[in-house]
Amino acid sequence: MYRWLSLTLALCLANAQGVNAMSLRELRTLEKNEKQGDVYALYYLVGVLEGALEAQAQAVRGGAKPTICQLGRRLEPRMARELFDAELRRHADLYEADMPVQLVMHNALSTVYPCN
Repeated sequence: MYRWLSLTLALCLANAQGVNAMSLRELRTLEKNEKQGDVYALYYLVGVLEGALEAQAQAVRGGAKPTICQLGRRLEPRMARELFDAELRRHADLYEADMPVQLVMHNALSTVYPCN
C-alpha cells in the first residue's frame, strides 16, 4: 500500500515539475530490459491508475464533469495491468509507441467505469 502511495506521489510530483510521462515504448523497454522489469512496470501502472483517479477527483472538486465513475464498483490495484492491456488490445490501431501510459490508463478507466 505504501509503495503504491509513494509511487503515486512521485508521479504527481514529476508531472508537477514538468517531467515527461513514461511512453508506451519506454514501458515496454523497461519490461524487457530490466531484471525485474515486469514488477517495476506493474508498480508504475498501479501508480498511474491511482494518479488518474486522484487527478479526476481533484478536477471534479474544482467543478469539472467526471469522466470516470465507479458507482460502487470494485477497482483494486491488482486490476491495473488487466485494464491497461485490455485498452491496448481494444484500440491497437490507435495508440502509438510515443504516447503516454497515462493516456491509455485514463481511457481504460473511462471505458470500464463510464459516467452516464
